[in-house]
Amino acid sequence: MITAGRFARSQRLLRSADFESVFARPCRVHSKHLTLLVRTNQLAHARLGLAVAKRIIRQAVDRNRLKRLIRESFRLHQSELPAWDLIVLPKPGAAGADNCEILGQLEQLWMDAVKRCADS
Repeated sequence: MITAGRFARSQRLLRSADFESVFARPCRVHSKHLTLLVRTNQLAHARLGLAVAKRIIRQAVDRNRLKRLIRESFRLHQSELPAWDLIVLPKPGAAGADNCEILGQLEQLWMDAVKRCADS
Protein backbone atom coordinates (compact mmCIF):
# COMPACT_ATOMS: atom_id res chain seq x y z
CA MET A 1 0.00 0.00 0.00
CA ILE A 2 1.30 3.44 -0.93
CA THR A 3 0.75 6.14 1.65
CA ALA A 4 0.46 9.65 0.23
CA GLY A 5 3.40 11.85 1.09
CA ARG A 6 5.79 9.05 2.03
CA PHE A 7 8.73 7.55 0.20
CA ALA A 8 8.32 3.89 1.09
CA ARG A 9 10.63 1.01 0.24
CA SER A 10 8.14 -0.20 -2.38
CA GLN A 11 8.64 3.08 -4.27
CA ARG A 12 12.38 2.54 -4.76
CA LEU A 13 14.28 0.59 -7.38
CA LEU A 14 16.29 -1.84 -5.28
CA ARG A 15 17.42 -4.76 -7.43
CA SER A 16 20.07 -4.49 -10.11
CA ALA A 17 17.69 -6.24 -12.53
CA ASP A 18 15.24 -3.34 -12.11
CA PHE A 19 17.98 -0.82 -12.89
CA GLU A 20 19.17 -2.87 -15.88
CA SER A 21 15.67 -3.01 -17.37
CA VAL A 22 15.43 0.80 -17.25
CA PHE A 23 18.93 1.29 -18.64
CA ALA A 24 18.22 -1.20 -21.47
CA ARG A 25 15.56 0.80 -23.37
CA PRO A 26 14.61 4.05 -21.62
CA CYS A 27 12.74 7.11 -22.67
CA ARG A 28 15.16 9.96 -21.88
CA VAL A 29 14.34 13.46 -20.68
CA HIS A 30 17.11 16.03 -20.13
CA SER A 31 17.64 19.26 -18.26
CA LYS A 32 20.77 21.35 -17.73
CA HIS A 33 21.99 19.35 -14.71
CA LEU A 34 19.94 16.12 -14.77
CA THR A 35 18.89 13.26 -17.03
CA LEU A 36 15.75 11.24 -16.33
CA LEU A 37 15.40 7.69 -17.67
CA VAL A 38 11.85 6.34 -17.82
CA ARG A 39 10.45 2.87 -18.41
CA THR A 40 6.97 1.50 -17.71
CA ASN A 41 6.54 -1.10 -14.98
CA GLN A 42 3.85 -3.64 -14.17
CA LEU A 43 2.98 -2.09 -10.81
CA ALA A 44 0.32 0.43 -9.89
CA HIS A 45 2.80 3.14 -8.89
CA ALA A 46 6.04 4.83 -9.89
CA ARG A 47 9.42 3.78 -8.47
CA LEU A 48 12.58 5.89 -8.21
CA GLY A 49 16.20 4.88 -8.61
CA LEU A 50 19.24 7.09 -8.13
CA ALA A 51 22.57 6.69 -9.89
CA VAL A 52 24.81 9.44 -8.54
CA ALA A 53 28.36 8.55 -9.55
CA LYS A 54 31.35 9.61 -7.48
CA ARG A 55 33.24 10.53 -10.63
CA ILE A 56 30.48 13.00 -11.61
CA ILE A 57 29.98 14.54 -8.15
CA ARG A 58 33.17 14.20 -6.10
CA GLN A 59 32.12 15.44 -2.66
CA ALA A 60 29.93 13.12 -0.58
CA VAL A 61 28.07 16.08 0.91
CA ASP A 62 27.10 17.22 -2.60
CA ARG A 63 26.03 13.72 -3.66
CA ASN A 64 23.89 13.32 -0.54
CA ARG A 65 22.32 16.79 -0.93
CA LEU A 66 21.40 16.01 -4.53
CA LYS A 67 19.91 12.63 -3.58
CA ARG A 68 17.83 14.25 -0.81
CA LEU A 69 16.48 16.84 -3.24
CA ILE A 70 15.60 14.20 -5.84
CA ARG A 71 13.83 11.99 -3.30
CA GLU A 72 11.87 14.95 -1.89
CA SER A 73 10.79 16.11 -5.34
CA PHE A 74 9.72 12.58 -6.27
CA ARG A 75 7.79 12.23 -3.01
CA LEU A 76 5.86 15.43 -3.75
CA HIS A 77 5.10 14.53 -7.40
CA GLN A 78 4.64 10.75 -7.16
CA SER A 79 0.85 10.98 -7.34
CA GLU A 80 1.11 12.75 -10.73
CA LEU A 81 3.36 10.08 -12.27
CA PRO A 82 2.13 6.92 -14.04
CA ALA A 83 3.36 3.41 -13.27
CA TRP A 84 6.97 3.99 -14.29
CA ASP A 85 10.44 3.07 -13.15
CA LEU A 86 12.51 6.26 -13.09
CA ILE A 87 16.25 6.74 -12.75
CA VAL A 88 17.74 10.19 -12.21
CA LEU A 89 21.33 10.76 -13.36
CA PRO A 90 23.18 13.99 -12.54
CA LYS A 91 25.39 15.66 -15.11
CA PRO A 92 28.76 17.28 -14.39
CA GLY A 93 28.12 20.64 -12.80
CA ALA A 94 25.04 19.54 -10.86
CA ALA A 95 26.97 19.88 -7.60
CA GLY A 96 27.39 23.61 -8.24
CA ALA A 97 23.68 24.24 -8.75
CA ASP A 98 21.66 25.58 -5.84
CA ASN A 99 18.66 23.78 -4.35
CA CYS A 100 16.03 25.96 -6.03
CA GLU A 101 17.56 25.36 -9.45
CA ILE A 102 17.69 21.58 -8.95
CA LEU A 103 14.12 21.43 -7.63
CA GLY A 104 12.89 23.55 -10.54
CA GLN A 105 14.62 21.30 -13.05
CA LEU A 106 13.17 18.19 -11.38
CA GLU A 107 9.66 19.61 -11.52
CA GLN A 108 10.15 20.35 -15.21
CA LEU A 109 11.56 16.85 -15.80
CA TRP A 110 8.50 15.20 -14.22
CA MET A 111 6.17 17.26 -16.46
CA ASP A 112 8.25 16.67 -19.59
CA ALA A 113 8.38 12.95 -18.89
CA VAL A 114 4.60 12.75 -18.63
CA LYS A 115 4.31 14.51 -22.00
CA ARG A 116 7.09 12.71 -23.89
CA CYS A 117 7.10 9.22 -22.40
CA ALA A 118 3.40 8.55 -21.89
CA ASP A 119 3.17 6.17 -24.84
CA SER A 120 6.41 4.27 -24.17
